[in-house]
Amino acid sequence: MQNKKQWLLGIGMSCLALGSQAEGQPEDMKRGMELMKQQMVVMSPELVQKANALSPEIKKFLMHVASRHERRSDTLTLVQVMHEILAEHQMIGAAIATDNGAMAADAARRLALHRLPKGGMLPYLPIEKVTTESLSVLPSMEMAVEGNAQKLAEAAEKGDMVSAAHHYGEMTAGCVACHMHFRGQPGATAYTPRLKQ
Repeated sequence: MQNKKQWLLGIGMSCLALGSQAEGQPEDMKRGMELMKQQMVVMSPELVQKANALSPEIKKFLMHVASRHERRSDTLTLVQVMHEILAEHQMIGAAIATDNGAMAADAARRLALHRLPKGGMLPYLPIEKVTTESLSVLPSMEMAVEGNAQKLAEAAEKGDMVSAAHHYGEMTAGCVACHMHFRGQPGATAYTPRLKQ
């Protein structure tokens, strides 16, 4: 019981630290702190400890992500959310190929503001990847994927499908880079070492 109290106190202190590092209005800080607190409650004590050790910049970025994405799930995992993102990605490709700017723009905006899984992103990463060094790629990944999705939407709305296709390629490159950094080959496990070569 004492360990659980210390763990919950650690979560509260982490959220307080995150809030003090956030920029913006007090309402935004309060909302970001509450979202991070909700995410940390589902984490194991080991993961909370790893999250607490992250740099102030990474904590601030994670709070930014939590508050920016309005759609959140209380049940879906990261894999399920990635399936939704893949569906949007495929819809964008089909829309570009058929010169359907409205469809491309809508799907790109949904992709850019995709749903967050239960507990946020950290619980689904390999524990060794929950470090400041490993997570320092996230801001550039966000720009590559979500930033290019927003640019794609703007270009598609203007009917500039050549630019939309360019941003689609840049966005896809960001997706691939993120997967290579955090995931590796889908389905490969410690029991299938030859797949990892």
